Amino acid sequence: MGDLLLDVVAGGGSLGFLDGLTRDEAIAWWRALTPAVTRGDIAVWAVPDTDGRCLGTITLGFTGMPNGRHRAEVRKLMVHSAARGRGLGRVLLATAERAAADRGITLLVLDTETDSPAEGFYRAAGWQRVGTIPDYAADTAGVLRPTTLYYKRPEERAGTAA
Repeated sequence: MGDLLLDVVAGGGSLGFLDGLTRDEAIAWWRALTPAVTRGDIAVWAVPDTDGRCLGTITLGFTGMPNGRHRAEVRKLMVHSAARGRGLGRVLLATAERAAADRGITLLVLDTETDSPAEGFYRAAGWQRVGTIPDYAADTAGVLRPTTLYYKRPEERAGTAA
């Protein structure tokens, strides 16, 4: 999964990392998620290819506070550059949405770099744009970029309202 993270960051993916990320750092980042997965604070889905290489992942982060247990955050949807255009991102997103609904989550949120290809992807999947925050995060080159916030109610997946 470290190689997937390296590939997406090298391609300019807005994941919180800057150019120069090493394989050791990428692997360490994934390993550091293990306690949160074990506690149930996050859920991670990964899609391996036949060689065991990770082609894509998605993470859901759950809110631990009592007033927010109805919502979750979609984090780090990644698809390897060699696997793009095959619908894997849609499958991963639908999997997370379905799992959220099965868990009783009634609201999903996410943020993504403004004007990135991800924005069209999320809009096509039925996500609603909330607004934009200027200078929210640095891109991989260290330049501050805006981010756009989106939400979706899991029962609205596949473009149907509840």
